[in-house]
Amino acid sequence: MKKVSFLLSASAPIMGLSAVAAPALAQDVVFKPIVEARLRYETVDQAGPAPLSSSRDAHAVTMRLRAGGEISKGPWAFLAEAEGTLAIDEDYNSGVNGKALYPIVADPETVEANRVQIQYRTKPLVVTVGRQRINLDDQRFVGSVAWRQNEQTFDAVRVEYMGIKNLKVDLTYAIAARTIWGIDGGKFGSANRPTDIEGDDVFANISYKTKLGTLTGFAYLVDEDEAVVALRRNSSQTYGARFAGAVPFTKKVKLSYLASYARQSDYATNPVDYSADFVTAELGLDVAAFKLTGGCELLGSDGGATGIAGGFAFQTPFATLHKFNGWADKFLTTPGTGIQDYYAGVAYTVPKVGKAGPLVASFTFHRFSSDRLSIHYGDEYNAQVTLKLNKHLSALVKYADYQRKGIASFTGDADTRKFWAQIDYAF
Repeated sequence: MKKVSFLLSASAPIMGLSAVAAPALAQDVVFKPIVEARLRYETVDQAGPAPLSSSRDAHAVTMRLRAGGEISKGPWAFLAEAEGTLAIDEDYNSGVNGKALYPIVADPETVEANRVQIQYRTKPLVVTVGRQRINLDDQRFVGSVAWRQNEQTFDAVRVEYMGIKNLKVDLTYAIAARTIWGIDGGKFGSANRPTDIEGDDVFANISYKTKLGTLTGFAYLVDEDEAVVALRRNSSQTYGARFAGAVPFTKKVKLSYLASYARQSDYATNPVDYSADFVTAELGLDVAAFKLTGGCELLGSDGGATGIAGGFAFQTPFATLHKFNGWADKFLTTPGTGIQDYYAGVAYTVPKVGKAGPLVASFTFHRFSSDRLSIHYGDEYNAQVTLKLNKHLSALVKYADYQRKGIASFTGDADTRKFWAQIDYAF
């Protein structure tokens, strides 16, 4: 109740100023509708150790619709957006529907208020209060999980300040994360997949632009105030920095680069005493229509962590995890022995295909191993083709093939093949 009061108090100045301006609202009011739809087919073929070996192939046909609008006048705006997902073919384990014989496709049926926010925005300052979408940097630590049908949003107060040239200060205090598991979260024995996760979370992100790239310092304090031990283990304090930029050599040749380091340790209600490192480095080379990418990422492990057997590793519970460590989603929770992900990829872009375009085809290879104990978990192959059909429609086909090496090294470590076909509409 105190947290709800805090948000109401934080929004009071906005609502008060809006009331003062109420007589003039009939003039210069702008309404922007929100209409988005996505039809997706996803299939999962998963083998491996029992009970996974007895699983049936999953086949999911789901439709997602978002609808709402934003009313704005001057620097003030109010946005409301509803989101619903329908399972047309539910031969899959959504994570909360109890169909445990199928592999998971994390798109449960749901209806919810996805975003409800009041916003004050000027050139130097943006303040957002309410249920909102938050994507920081490349979403490695905080993101909206846009790949899933049900988006992750936050009940939060966010302040973005850009009043000093080349500098941006981005501060958020969140009292809850609205998860991808929807209104049935926590049902059928899935207590660690709740509808929302309450807590006292602070996301601090300060960036400075230079000629060579953007230098960012960050601090993410995650305090998951939940009874479930598996969720409290995600409570952590993470401090780090990243540098990302690009240098053009010619009109058709460009080098891009990224480097980041962070240190994480237990925080608040976490019963595990641990500390672990995060390191990533990536290079990209654009040559005309081709883009080559190579990099490595480490989510380290603390073998001496107290309170849990087998060690404990760096976790990123609020990240857009599907973007990282392979599309088969084998590493959404970092194994206790950590992850080293070495990857290389190539992409090719065709600007026009008749009246459609662009068309982008990509292929990426991952090699996964542990931080400790020299375990080669497996290899993964990812391929994707996207096509912009017109102003409102786009299409996608996508494939992931994870091949386990040796014995299963963590929960869910099994040969897995996934295929997606998808149509998106946005007004």
